[in-house]
Parts: sequence; C-alpha cells; structure tokens
Amino acid sequence: EVAAIVQYLADLRPAAGLLPPAGTLARVRVQQWLTFVSSELHKAFSPWLWHKETAASTRENVLQRLARHFGELDRLLAHQPYLTGERFTVADAYAYTIVNWAGFLAVSLKPYPALAAYLARVAARPHAQQALVAEGLLKKAA
Repeated sequence: EVAAIVQYLADLRPAAGLLPPAGTLARVRVQQWLTFVSSELHKAFSPWLWHKETAASTRENVLQRLARHFGELDRLLAHQPYLTGERFTVADAYAYTIVNWAGFLAVSLKPYPALAAYLARVAARPHAQQALVAEGLLKKAA
C-alpha cells in the first residue's frame, strides 16, 4: 500500500517535485522503484527479520536476498545520488525508510558504502530530519 499512498501524497503537492507527471516515462521509473522497494525489500524485512520466531534457515535466506539487492543498489548509487538519477523522489523516501531498518536489525551495510552514503544523504535532508525527530528516531537539536 505504501507505493500507492506516497504517489497520492506527492500528487497532492506536485510543486514539491517528488513525483514526475502522470503519463511520463520518468514517472514510470519512479513507480518501478516503488514496486522494487515494496516487493523486494519491504517484504523481505517484514515480517521475517522482525520476528524472533523466524526459523534460522528462513532468516539466512532473507539475509542473502537482501545482500543481493543491497549489492544492486550499491552499484547503482555509486554512480548517481538517487534511485532515478539526480532528483530525490518518493521512491527514495520509501527506500530510505526500509533500508534504514538494517540498523535496527543489526544488518551491516559496511559491504555497501554507496548505499550507506545514500542513507546518510537522504537522512540529512531537512524534511527527513523533521520526520526522524517526529518519530523519535533522532533527538531535536538544542
């Protein structure tokens, strides 16, 4: 559902530039990434890695799958700042949220320096900072 919700929210404020106009190839590329994050990352992390009762073999399969996808993202992000190129989109907001779960679940991003730099780049954005503070994931600067 996240992919549909973030597109709806972006369409409410087109001037923010978080989603290209409907009917464009640029929008389809954002939708491609939203689908990837939803099906390949979100569904891998959740529910499997959040539940302690997940079998060790399942957990290992999920971690291998994530490692493969993190490698793909790392290679892409070594050459461009955001998933679709130079511009931050709703796909980046969604990807950041899901990949950032790695830190909560002790999944190391050390093998993926470009992916880790991407997370830092997205986290440094002013609206990301506001969201992190609102969620209690970052303390408000004094």
